[in-house]
Amino acid sequence: MLTPYEQGNQNQTTLWADCIAFYETLARRFPRVLKFEQAGVSDGGIPLHVGIVSADGVFDREAIKRAGRTVFFNNNGIHPGEPEGIDACMAIVRDLCCDPARLAALGDTVLLFVPVYNVDGCLNRASTSRPNQDGPELFGFRGNSRHLDLNRDFVKCDTLNARFFNQLITAWDPDVMVDTHTSNGADYTYTMTLIHTQADKLGSGLGPFLRSTMLPHIFKEMDARGWPTCPYVNPIQETPDDGIVEFLEVPRFSTGFTALHNIIGFMPETHMLKPYRDRYASMRTLLDVTREFTVTNGARIRALRAQAKAEQRQRKEWPVTWKMDEANPTTFRFKGYEARRHPSVLGNYTRLSYDRSKPYEKDIPYYSNFVADTVVTVPKAYIVPQAWREVVERLQWNGVAMTRIEAPTTVTAQYYQIGELSTRATAYEGHMFHDEVQVEKRSGTFTLAAGDWYIPLDQDNARYAIETLEPQGHDSFFRWGFFNSVLERKEAISDYVFEDLAAELLRSEPGLQEQFDAWKDANPDLLSNQDAVLHFILHHCARHAEPEWRRYPVLAIA
Repeated sequence: MLTPYEQGNQNQTTLWADCIAFYETLARRFPRVLKFEQAGVSDGGIPLHVGIVSADGVFDREAIKRAGRTVFFNNNGIHPGEPEGIDACMAIVRDLCCDPARLAALGDTVLLFVPVYNVDGCLNRASTSRPNQDGPELFGFRGNSRHLDLNRDFVKCDTLNARFFNQLITAWDPDVMVDTHTSNGADYTYTMTLIHTQADKLGSGLGPFLRSTMLPHIFKEMDARGWPTCPYVNPIQETPDDGIVEFLEVPRFSTGFTALHNIIGFMPETHMLKPYRDRYASMRTLLDVTREFTVTNGARIRALRAQAKAEQRQRKEWPVTWKMDEANPTTFRFKGYEARRHPSVLGNYTRLSYDRSKPYEKDIPYYSNFVADTVVTVPKAYIVPQAWREVVERLQWNGVAMTRIEAPTTVTAQYYQIGELSTRATAYEGHMFHDEVQVEKRSGTFTLAAGDWYIPLDQDNARYAIETLEPQGHDSFFRWGFFNSVLERKEAISDYVFEDLAAELLRSEPGLQEQFDAWKDANPDLLSNQDAVLHFILHHCARHAEPEWRRYPVLAIA
Protein backbone atom coordinates (compact mmCIF):
# COMPACT_ATOMS: atom_id res chain seq x y z
CA MET A 1 0.00 0.00 0.00
CA LEU A 2 1.92 3.01 -1.30
CA THR A 3 1.45 6.52 0.03
CA PRO A 4 0.53 9.29 -2.44
CA TYR A 5 4.11 10.59 -2.12
CA GLU A 6 5.55 7.17 -3.02
CA GLN A 7 3.24 6.90 -6.02
CA GLY A 8 4.40 10.22 -7.45
CA ASN A 9 7.62 11.73 -8.71
CA GLN A 10 9.06 12.44 -5.24
CA ASN A 11 8.18 16.10 -5.64
CA GLN A 12 4.51 15.89 -4.66
CA THR A 13 2.83 15.88 -1.27
CA THR A 14 -0.48 14.27 -0.40
CA LEU A 15 -3.79 16.07 -0.46
CA TRP A 16 -5.64 16.30 2.87
CA ALA A 17 -8.55 14.12 1.68
CA ASP A 18 -6.16 11.45 0.35
CA CYS A 19 -4.18 11.53 3.60
CA ILE A 20 -7.26 10.92 5.73
CA ALA A 21 -8.57 8.22 3.38
CA PHE A 22 -5.19 6.47 3.54
CA TYR A 23 -5.28 6.25 7.34
CA GLU A 24 -8.92 5.21 7.39
CA THR A 25 -8.11 2.35 5.03
CA LEU A 26 -5.17 1.27 7.18
CA ALA A 27 -7.30 1.38 10.32
CA ARG A 28 -9.93 -0.85 8.74
CA ARG A 29 -7.29 -3.34 7.57
CA PHE A 30 -5.31 -3.34 10.82
CA PRO A 31 -7.80 -2.60 13.62
CA ARG A 32 -5.53 -4.18 16.28
CA VAL A 33 -2.61 -1.93 15.32
CA LEU A 34 -4.09 1.45 14.35
CA LYS A 35 -6.97 3.47 15.76
CA PHE A 36 -7.77 6.54 13.69
CA GLU A 37 -10.61 8.95 14.39
CA GLN A 38 -11.82 12.51 14.27
CA ALA A 39 -11.07 14.27 17.54
CA GLY A 40 -11.85 17.90 16.82
CA VAL A 41 -12.69 20.49 14.21
CA SER A 42 -10.84 23.52 12.87
CA ASP A 43 -12.07 27.11 12.75
CA GLY A 44 -12.86 26.49 9.10
CA GLY A 45 -15.06 23.53 9.98
CA ILE A 46 -12.61 20.87 8.77
CA PRO A 47 -12.21 17.68 10.86
CA LEU A 48 -9.08 17.23 12.97
CA HIS A 49 -7.90 13.63 13.31
CA VAL A 50 -5.74 11.71 15.75
CA GLY A 51 -4.11 8.32 15.23
CA ILE A 52 -2.80 5.80 17.77
CA VAL A 53 -0.49 2.90 16.97
CA SER A 54 -0.18 0.20 19.65
CA ALA A 55 1.63 -3.11 19.24
CA ASP A 56 -0.76 -4.98 21.53
CA GLY A 57 -4.02 -3.46 20.32
CA VAL A 58 -4.61 -1.40 23.48
CA PHE A 59 -5.79 2.08 22.54
CA ASP A 60 -7.61 3.16 25.69
CA ARG A 61 -5.83 6.23 27.00
CA GLU A 62 -6.54 5.59 30.67
CA ALA A 63 -5.38 1.98 30.42
CA ILE A 64 -2.18 3.09 28.71
CA LYS A 65 -1.54 5.71 31.38
CA ARG A 66 -2.29 3.31 34.24
CA ALA A 67 0.22 0.87 32.80
CA GLY A 68 2.88 3.59 32.74
CA ARG A 69 3.56 3.15 29.04
CA THR A 70 5.70 5.59 27.06
CA VAL A 71 3.91 7.86 24.58
CA PHE A 72 5.73 9.26 21.54
CA PHE A 73 3.81 12.07 19.83
CA ASN A 74 4.29 13.24 16.23
CA ASN A 75 2.52 16.43 15.08
CA ASN A 76 2.50 17.25 11.37
CA GLY A 77 1.40 19.99 9.03
CA ILE A 78 1.22 22.91 11.42
CA HIS A 79 2.67 24.81 8.45
CA PRO A 80 1.26 22.91 5.46
CA GLY A 81 3.80 24.49 3.12
CA GLU A 82 6.30 22.36 5.06
CA PRO A 83 4.71 18.95 4.42
CA GLU A 84 7.58 16.44 4.76
CA GLY A 85 6.25 15.20 8.09
CA ILE A 86 2.78 14.61 6.66
CA ASP A 87 4.19 12.28 4.01
CA ALA A 88 6.81 10.64 6.24
CA CYS A 89 4.33 9.86 9.01
CA MET A 90 2.05 8.09 6.54
CA ALA A 91 4.85 5.76 5.47
CA ILE A 92 5.95 5.11 9.05
CA VAL A 93 2.43 4.18 10.20
CA ARG A 94 1.94 1.99 7.12
CA ASP A 95 5.19 0.13 7.85
CA LEU A 96 4.23 -0.39 11.50
CA CYS A 97 0.91 -1.85 10.36
CA CYS A 98 2.36 -4.09 7.66
CA ASP A 99 5.71 -5.20 9.08
CA PRO A 100 5.44 -7.35 12.24
CA ALA A 101 9.13 -6.83 13.06
CA ARG A 102 8.80 -3.03 13.01
CA LEU A 103 5.66 -3.22 15.11
CA ALA A 104 7.31 -5.53 17.66
CA ALA A 105 10.20 -3.07 17.94
CA LEU A 106 7.70 -0.50 19.20
CA GLY A 107 7.40 -2.53 22.39
CA ASP A 108 4.93 -1.06 24.86
CA THR A 109 5.52 2.47 23.52
CA VAL A 110 2.46 4.06 21.93
CA LEU A 111 2.74 6.23 18.82
CA LEU A 112 0.29 9.12 18.99
CA PHE A 113 0.08 11.30 15.88
CA VAL A 114 -1.82 14.16 14.28
CA PRO A 115 -1.68 13.61 10.50
CA VAL A 116 -2.42 17.24 9.57
CA TYR A 117 -2.76 19.92 12.24
CA ASN A 118 -3.45 23.03 10.14
CA VAL A 119 -6.15 21.43 8.02
CA ASP A 120 -7.46 24.81 6.82
CA GLY A 121 -4.06 25.80 5.47
CA CYS A 122 -3.55 22.36 3.94
CA LEU A 123 -6.61 22.90 1.74
CA ASN A 124 -5.33 26.33 0.63
CA ARG A 125 -2.92 24.97 -1.94
CA ALA A 126 -0.60 26.76 -4.39
CA SER A 127 2.98 26.68 -5.56
CA THR A 128 3.88 30.31 -4.94
CA SER A 129 3.48 31.17 -1.24
CA ARG A 130 7.02 30.00 -0.36
CA PRO A 131 9.17 31.65 -3.07
CA ASN A 132 12.51 30.38 -1.72
CA GLN A 133 11.58 26.70 -1.35
CA ASP A 134 12.58 23.83 -3.67
CA GLY A 135 9.34 21.84 -4.02
CA PRO A 136 7.00 20.16 -3.70
CA GLU A 137 4.99 21.12 -6.76
CA LEU A 138 1.92 22.17 -4.77
CA PHE A 139 1.63 22.74 -1.03
CA GLY A 140 -0.53 24.32 1.62
CA PHE A 141 -0.42 27.75 3.25
CA ARG A 142 1.00 28.78 6.62
CA GLY A 143 -2.07 30.67 7.83
CA ASN A 144 -5.27 28.98 8.92
CA SER A 145 -8.80 30.10 7.99
CA ARG A 146 -8.43 33.04 10.40
CA HIS A 147 -5.04 33.94 8.85
CA LEU A 148 -3.25 32.96 12.05
CA ASP A 149 0.05 31.10 12.34
CA LEU A 150 -0.79 28.12 14.53
CA ASN A 151 2.80 27.90 15.75
CA ARG A 152 2.25 31.15 17.59
CA ASP A 153 -1.10 30.18 19.10
CA PHE A 154 -0.43 27.46 21.66
CA VAL A 155 -0.75 29.68 24.75
CA LYS A 156 -3.19 32.34 23.59
CA CYS A 157 -5.42 29.66 22.00
CA ASP A 158 -7.35 31.87 19.61
CA THR A 159 -8.11 28.88 17.40
CA LEU A 160 -10.07 25.67 17.81
CA ASN A 161 -6.91 23.89 16.63
CA ALA A 162 -4.94 25.18 19.60
CA ARG A 163 -7.72 24.27 22.02
CA PHE A 164 -7.71 20.75 20.52
CA PHE A 165 -3.92 20.56 20.91
CA ASN A 166 -3.97 21.84 24.52
CA GLN A 167 -6.54 19.24 25.48
CA LEU A 168 -4.75 16.47 23.57
CA ILE A 169 -1.49 17.15 25.41
CA THR A 170 -3.30 17.22 28.75
CA ALA A 171 -5.18 14.01 28.06
CA TRP A 172 -2.24 11.97 26.79
CA ASP A 173 0.71 13.64 28.56
CA PRO A 174 3.22 12.35 25.96
CA ASP A 175 6.84 11.89 26.94
CA VAL A 176 8.47 13.08 23.69
CA MET A 177 7.03 15.22 20.90
CA VAL A 178 8.30 15.82 17.36
CA ASP A 179 6.62 18.67 15.46
CA THR A 180 7.77 18.63 11.81
CA HIS A 181 8.83 21.79 9.88
CA THR A 182 10.91 23.24 7.03
CA SER A 183 13.32 26.14 7.58
CA ASN A 184 14.37 29.19 5.61
CA GLY A 185 17.42 31.37 6.24
CA ALA A 186 21.11 30.88 5.51
CA ASP A 187 22.47 28.35 3.04
CA TYR A 188 24.59 25.41 4.25
CA THR A 189 25.23 21.76 3.48
CA TYR A 190 22.77 20.18 5.89
CA THR A 191 19.35 18.95 4.81
CA MET A 192 18.19 18.54 8.44
CA THR A 193 18.53 21.01 11.30
CA LEU A 194 16.98 20.60 14.73
CA ILE A 195 15.34 22.78 17.34
CA HIS A 196 14.82 21.16 20.72
CA THR A 197 13.35 22.14 24.04
CA GLN A 198 15.85 24.51 25.67
CA ALA A 199 17.60 22.15 28.09
CA ASP A 200 18.19 24.75 30.81
CA LYS A 201 14.41 25.11 31.15
CA LEU A 202 13.80 21.41 31.80
CA GLY A 203 15.24 21.15 35.29
CA SER A 204 18.07 19.29 36.98
CA GLY A 205 17.36 15.82 35.57
CA LEU A 206 15.47 16.07 32.30
CA GLY A 207 17.57 18.96 30.95
CA PRO A 208 21.00 17.30 31.34
CA PHE A 209 19.57 14.05 29.95
CA LEU A 210 18.38 15.86 26.82
CA ARG A 211 21.64 17.77 26.38
CA SER A 212 24.16 15.06 27.24
CA THR A 213 22.45 11.82 26.23
CA MET A 214 19.53 12.22 23.83
CA LEU A 215 20.83 14.97 21.54
CA PRO A 216 24.31 13.41 21.02
CA HIS A 217 22.61 10.13 20.15
CA ILE A 218 20.30 11.80 17.62
CA PHE A 219 23.14 13.67 15.92
CA LYS A 220 25.32 10.54 15.81
CA GLU A 221 22.56 8.34 14.41
CA MET A 222 21.46 10.89 11.83
CA ASP A 223 25.06 11.12 10.61
CA ALA A 224 25.40 7.32 10.50
CA ARG A 225 22.19 7.04 8.45
CA GLY A 226 23.40 9.52 5.85
CA TRP A 227 21.74 12.70 7.06
CA PRO A 228 24.25 14.82 9.02
CA THR A 229 22.29 17.18 11.25
CA CYS A 230 23.13 20.40 13.01
CA PRO A 231 21.32 22.64 15.47
CA TYR A 232 18.85 25.05 13.91
CA VAL A 233 20.87 27.66 12.03
CA ASN A 234 19.98 30.85 13.86
CA PRO A 235 23.00 33.13 13.15
CA ILE A 236 24.08 35.55 15.85
CA GLN A 237 25.09 37.94 13.07
CA GLU A 238 24.28 37.82 9.36
CA THR A 239 25.88 34.48 8.51
CA PRO A 240 26.64 31.30 10.49
CA ASP A 241 30.38 32.03 10.35
CA ASP A 242 30.12 34.24 13.44
CA GLY A 243 28.20 31.62 15.40
CA ILE A 244 24.68 30.35 15.88
CA VAL A 245 22.29 30.86 18.78
CA GLU A 246 20.08 28.09 20.09
CA PHE A 247 16.45 28.97 19.48
CA LEU A 248 14.71 30.11 22.67
CA GLU A 249 11.37 28.42 22.12
CA VAL A 250 8.93 30.32 24.30
CA PRO A 251 5.47 28.83 24.94
CA ARG A 252 3.80 30.28 21.84
CA PHE A 253 5.77 27.64 19.89
CA SER A 254 5.05 23.91 20.10
CA THR A 255 8.32 22.95 21.80
CA GLY A 256 8.02 25.81 24.27
CA PHE A 257 4.42 24.95 25.01
CA THR A 258 5.12 21.27 25.64
CA ALA A 259 7.97 22.29 27.96
CA LEU A 260 5.28 23.76 30.23
CA HIS A 261 4.19 20.13 30.66
CA ASN A 262 7.74 18.80 31.14
CA ILE A 263 7.71 17.13 27.73
CA ILE A 264 10.88 16.83 25.64
CA GLY A 265 10.07 18.50 22.34
CA PHE A 266 11.77 18.58 18.96
CA MET A 267 11.10 20.78 15.96
CA PRO A 268 13.07 19.35 13.02
CA GLU A 269 13.59 21.96 10.32
CA THR A 270 14.60 20.60 6.93
CA HIS A 271 16.37 23.09 4.66
CA MET A 272 14.15 24.80 2.10
CA LEU A 273 16.83 24.83 -0.62
CA LYS A 274 17.25 21.05 -0.67
CA PRO A 275 15.10 18.90 -3.02
CA TYR A 276 11.83 17.70 -1.55
CA ARG A 277 12.83 14.02 -1.87
CA ASP A 278 15.85 14.69 0.35
CA ARG A 279 13.83 16.67 2.85
CA TYR A 280 11.30 13.85 3.01
CA ALA A 281 13.98 11.18 3.49
CA SER A 282 15.79 13.11 6.21
CA MET A 283 12.51 13.80 8.02
CA ARG A 284 11.55 10.15 7.99
CA THR A 285 14.98 9.28 9.36
CA LEU A 286 14.70 11.88 12.13
CA LEU A 287 11.29 10.53 13.14
CA ASP A 288 12.66 6.98 13.18
CA VAL A 289 15.74 7.92 15.22
CA THR A 290 13.84 9.89 17.88
CA ARG A 291 11.10 7.27 18.16
CA GLU A 292 13.59 4.41 18.48
CA PHE A 293 15.53 6.28 21.16
CA THR A 294 12.28 6.96 23.02
CA VAL A 295 11.33 3.29 22.89
CA THR A 296 14.72 2.22 24.24
CA ASN A 297 14.88 4.87 26.94
CA GLY A 298 11.20 5.25 27.75
CA ALA A 299 11.42 4.17 31.39
CA ARG A 300 14.22 6.63 32.09
CA ILE A 301 12.42 9.49 30.34
CA ARG A 302 9.23 8.82 32.29
CA ALA A 303 11.17 8.74 35.57
CA LEU A 304 12.91 12.02 34.79
CA ARG A 305 9.61 13.66 33.87
CA ALA A 306 8.08 12.46 37.15
CA GLN A 307 11.10 13.87 38.97
CA ALA A 308 10.67 17.24 37.21
CA LYS A 309 7.01 17.40 38.20
CA ALA A 310 7.83 16.53 41.81
CA GLU A 311 10.58 19.16 41.96
CA GLN A 312 8.37 21.92 40.62
CA ARG A 313 5.80 21.29 43.34
CA GLN A 314 8.39 22.28 45.94
CA ARG A 315 10.14 25.18 44.22
CA LYS A 316 10.17 28.52 46.00
CA GLU A 317 11.43 30.53 43.02
CA TRP A 318 10.66 30.17 39.34
CA PRO A 319 12.28 31.71 36.24
CA VAL A 320 9.67 33.15 33.89
CA THR A 321 12.05 34.69 31.33
CA TRP A 322 15.42 33.51 30.05
CA LYS A 323 18.31 35.13 28.22
CA MET A 324 21.26 33.86 26.24
CA ASP A 325 24.48 33.25 28.18
CA GLU A 326 26.73 35.37 25.97
CA ALA A 327 29.85 34.74 28.06
CA ASN A 328 29.91 30.96 27.76
CA PRO A 329 29.41 29.70 24.21
CA THR A 330 30.35 26.17 23.23
CA THR A 331 31.47 25.24 19.70
CA PHE A 332 29.92 23.25 16.88
CA ARG A 333 31.71 21.74 13.90
CA PHE A 334 29.74 23.40 11.13
CA LYS A 335 29.63 22.51 7.44
CA GLY A 336 28.69 25.61 5.51
CA TYR A 337 29.27 27.52 2.31
CA GLU A 338 31.45 30.57 1.88
CA ALA A 339 29.48 33.80 2.09
CA ARG A 340 29.88 36.42 -0.62
CA ARG A 341 28.87 40.07 -0.64
CA HIS A 342 28.56 41.90 -3.90
CA PRO A 343 26.59 44.78 -5.44
CA SER A 344 22.92 44.18 -6.05
CA VAL A 345 21.56 44.57 -9.56
CA LEU A 346 18.30 45.90 -8.07
CA GLY A 347 19.44 48.77 -5.90
CA ASN A 348 22.38 50.65 -4.43
CA TYR A 349 23.28 48.14 -1.73
CA THR A 350 25.46 45.11 -1.13
CA ARG A 351 23.69 41.76 -1.15
CA LEU A 352 24.57 38.45 0.46
CA SER A 353 24.87 35.11 -1.34
CA TYR A 354 26.46 31.75 -0.62
CA ASP A 355 28.93 30.03 -2.95
CA ARG A 356 28.09 26.32 -3.09
CA SER A 357 31.32 25.66 -4.98
CA LYS A 358 33.21 26.64 -1.82
CA PRO A 359 32.03 24.45 1.06
CA TYR A 360 33.86 24.63 4.37
CA GLU A 361 33.99 22.78 7.66
CA LYS A 362 35.06 24.62 10.80
CA ASP A 363 34.27 25.19 14.44
CA ILE A 364 31.89 28.08 15.05
CA PRO A 365 30.60 29.51 18.35
CA TYR A 366 27.39 27.86 19.50
CA TYR A 367 25.41 29.78 22.11
CA SER A 368 23.49 26.89 23.59
CA ASN A 369 23.18 28.00 27.21
CA PHE A 370 20.48 30.21 28.64
CA VAL A 371 20.25 31.68 32.13
CA ALA A 372 17.25 32.81 34.14
CA ASP A 373 16.47 36.48 33.59
CA THR A 374 13.25 37.25 35.48
CA VAL A 375 12.73 35.08 38.57
CA VAL A 376 9.56 35.23 40.69
CA THR A 377 8.80 33.97 44.16
CA VAL A 378 6.31 31.14 43.96
CA PRO A 379 3.22 31.76 46.11
CA LYS A 380 1.20 29.07 47.82
CA ALA A 381 -1.66 29.68 45.41
CA TYR A 382 -3.16 32.07 42.88
CA ILE A 383 -6.66 33.50 42.91
CA VAL A 384 -8.20 34.11 39.50
CA PRO A 385 -11.51 36.00 39.66
CA GLN A 386 -14.25 34.16 37.81
CA ALA A 387 -14.82 37.19 35.59
CA TRP A 388 -11.70 36.28 33.60
CA ARG A 389 -13.27 33.20 32.09
CA GLU A 390 -11.00 33.10 29.00
CA VAL A 391 -8.03 32.64 31.32
CA VAL A 392 -9.83 30.06 33.46
CA GLU A 393 -10.74 28.04 30.36
CA ARG A 394 -7.13 27.81 29.21
CA LEU A 395 -5.97 26.72 32.63
CA GLN A 396 -8.63 24.01 32.62
CA TRP A 397 -7.73 22.84 29.10
CA ASN A 398 -4.22 22.27 30.43
CA GLY A 399 -5.23 20.25 33.44
CA VAL A 400 -4.42 22.88 36.08
CA ALA A 401 -6.03 21.79 39.35
CA MET A 402 -8.28 24.46 40.85
CA THR A 403 -11.25 24.77 43.16
CA ARG A 404 -13.96 27.38 43.49
CA ILE A 405 -14.31 29.64 46.50
CA GLU A 406 -17.52 28.52 48.20
CA ALA A 407 -18.46 31.70 50.06
CA PRO A 408 -17.31 35.34 50.20
CA THR A 409 -13.92 35.34 51.93
CA THR A 410 -11.61 38.16 52.96
CA VAL A 411 -7.90 37.53 52.41
CA THR A 412 -4.61 39.38 52.50
CA ALA A 413 -2.89 38.83 49.18
CA GLN A 414 -0.12 40.12 46.97
CA TYR A 415 -0.79 41.64 43.59
CA TYR A 416 1.04 43.45 40.82
CA GLN A 417 0.58 47.09 39.92
CA ILE A 418 1.32 47.41 36.21
CA GLY A 419 3.86 50.09 35.38
CA GLU A 420 5.49 50.96 32.09
CA LEU A 421 4.60 48.92 29.01
CA SER A 422 6.15 48.61 25.59
CA THR A 423 3.50 47.38 23.17
CA ARG A 424 3.90 46.51 19.51
CA ALA A 425 2.61 49.21 17.23
CA THR A 426 1.02 46.69 14.89
CA ALA A 427 -0.96 43.54 15.52
CA TYR A 428 0.98 40.34 16.11
CA GLU A 429 -1.01 37.18 15.47
CA GLY A 430 -4.26 38.96 16.24
CA HIS A 431 -3.09 40.68 19.44
CA MET A 432 -1.33 43.87 20.49
CA PHE A 433 1.47 42.02 22.25
CA HIS A 434 3.22 43.69 25.21
CA ASP A 435 6.95 43.37 24.52
CA GLU A 436 8.06 44.84 27.86
CA VAL A 437 6.20 44.73 31.17
CA GLN A 438 7.21 46.58 34.33
CA VAL A 439 5.43 45.62 37.55
CA GLU A 440 5.51 46.56 41.22
CA LYS A 441 4.51 43.95 43.81
CA ARG A 442 2.10 45.20 46.47
CA SER A 443 -0.10 43.73 49.21
CA GLY A 444 -3.70 44.41 50.06
CA THR A 445 -6.92 43.06 51.55
CA PHE A 446 -9.49 41.65 49.15
CA THR A 447 -12.89 40.03 49.40
CA LEU A 448 -13.11 36.97 47.18
CA ALA A 449 -16.48 36.19 45.69
CA ALA A 450 -18.14 32.80 45.76
CA GLY A 451 -17.14 31.18 42.47
CA ASP A 452 -13.67 32.70 42.18
CA TRP A 453 -10.93 30.20 41.49
CA TYR A 454 -8.25 29.03 43.96
CA ILE A 455 -5.21 27.51 42.22
CA PRO A 456 -2.75 25.73 44.53
CA LEU A 457 0.79 25.38 43.21
CA ASP A 458 1.54 22.08 44.90
CA GLN A 459 0.50 20.29 41.71
CA ASP A 460 1.94 18.67 38.59
CA ASN A 461 0.80 21.51 36.35
CA ALA A 462 2.25 24.29 38.49
CA ARG A 463 4.63 25.30 35.73
CA TYR A 464 1.87 26.04 33.26
CA ALA A 465 0.04 28.15 35.85
CA ILE A 466 3.13 30.11 36.89
CA GLU A 467 4.42 30.91 33.41
CA THR A 468 1.02 32.03 32.13
CA LEU A 469 -0.21 33.93 35.20
CA GLU A 470 2.98 35.80 36.09
CA PRO A 471 2.62 38.90 33.88
CA GLN A 472 6.32 39.16 33.03
CA GLY A 473 6.51 35.63 31.64
CA HIS A 474 7.64 35.32 28.02
CA ASP A 475 4.14 34.37 26.85
CA SER A 476 1.98 35.21 29.84
CA PHE A 477 -1.72 35.78 29.39
CA PHE A 478 -1.14 39.40 30.34
CA ARG A 479 1.44 39.97 27.59
CA TRP A 480 -0.98 38.51 25.04
CA GLY A 481 -3.59 41.07 26.09
CA PHE A 482 -6.04 38.97 28.09
CA PHE A 483 -6.16 41.61 30.84
CA ASN A 484 -5.94 44.76 28.70
CA SER A 485 -9.12 46.26 30.11
CA VAL A 486 -7.39 46.92 33.46
CA LEU A 487 -5.04 49.30 31.62
CA GLU A 488 -7.90 51.74 30.99
CA ARG A 489 -9.32 54.31 33.38
CA LYS A 490 -13.10 54.31 33.23
CA GLU A 491 -13.85 57.85 34.40
CA ALA A 492 -12.82 61.14 32.78
CA ILE A 493 -12.53 64.79 33.86
CA SER A 494 -13.68 68.14 32.53
CA ASP A 495 -10.54 70.25 32.50
CA TYR A 496 -12.21 73.55 33.39
CA VAL A 497 -13.71 71.98 36.53
CA PHE A 498 -10.76 69.84 37.53
CA GLU A 499 -8.32 72.76 37.25
CA ASP A 500 -9.51 74.21 40.59
CA LEU A 501 -9.82 70.78 42.20
CA ALA A 502 -6.27 69.92 41.14
CA ALA A 503 -4.90 72.96 42.92
CA GLU A 504 -6.83 71.97 46.06
CA LEU A 505 -5.51 68.38 45.84
CA LEU A 506 -1.93 69.63 45.67
CA ARG A 507 -2.53 71.60 48.88
CA SER A 508 -4.35 68.89 50.81
CA GLU A 509 -2.81 65.52 49.85
CA PRO A 510 0.51 64.73 51.56
CA GLY A 511 3.32 64.15 49.08
CA LEU A 512 1.35 64.98 45.95
CA GLN A 513 2.95 68.42 45.53
CA GLU A 514 6.43 66.85 45.79
CA GLN A 515 5.55 64.27 43.11
CA PHE A 516 4.20 67.01 40.87
CA ASP A 517 7.31 69.16 41.34
CA ALA A 518 9.53 66.23 40.42
CA TRP A 519 7.43 65.55 37.34
CA LYS A 520 7.64 69.20 36.27
CA ASP A 521 11.42 69.18 36.64
CA ALA A 522 11.63 66.01 34.54
CA ASN A 523 9.13 67.15 31.88
CA PRO A 524 9.45 70.93 31.32
CA ASP A 525 8.24 70.52 27.74
CA LEU A 526 4.86 69.22 28.99
CA LEU A 527 4.02 72.17 31.23
CA SER A 528 2.18 73.88 28.40
CA ASN A 529 0.06 70.76 27.85
CA GLN A 530 -3.02 71.14 30.05
CA ASP A 531 -4.10 67.56 29.49
CA ALA A 532 -0.72 66.18 30.59
CA VAL A 533 -0.60 68.37 33.71
CA LEU A 534 -4.12 67.61 34.88
CA HIS A 535 -3.90 63.91 34.19
CA PHE A 536 -0.66 63.61 36.12
CA ILE A 537 -2.40 65.02 39.17
CA LEU A 538 -5.51 62.89 38.58
CA HIS A 539 -3.48 59.70 38.19
CA HIS A 540 -1.37 60.31 41.29
CA CYS A 541 -3.94 61.63 43.74
CA ALA A 542 -5.54 59.34 46.30
CA ARG A 543 -9.00 60.89 46.45
CA HIS A 544 -10.03 60.01 42.89
CA ALA A 545 -8.01 56.87 42.38
CA GLU A 546 -9.61 53.93 40.57
CA PRO A 547 -8.32 50.93 42.54
CA GLU A 548 -8.72 48.53 39.62
CA TRP A 549 -6.75 50.71 37.19
CA ARG A 550 -3.49 48.96 36.27
CA ARG A 551 -4.01 46.47 39.11
CA TYR A 552 -3.35 43.00 37.79
CA PRO A 553 -6.44 41.04 38.90
CA VAL A 554 -4.71 37.72 39.64
CA LEU A 555 -3.87 37.55 43.35
CA ALA A 556 -1.09 35.58 45.02
CA ILE A 557 -1.59 33.90 48.40
CA ALA A 558 1.75 33.60 50.17
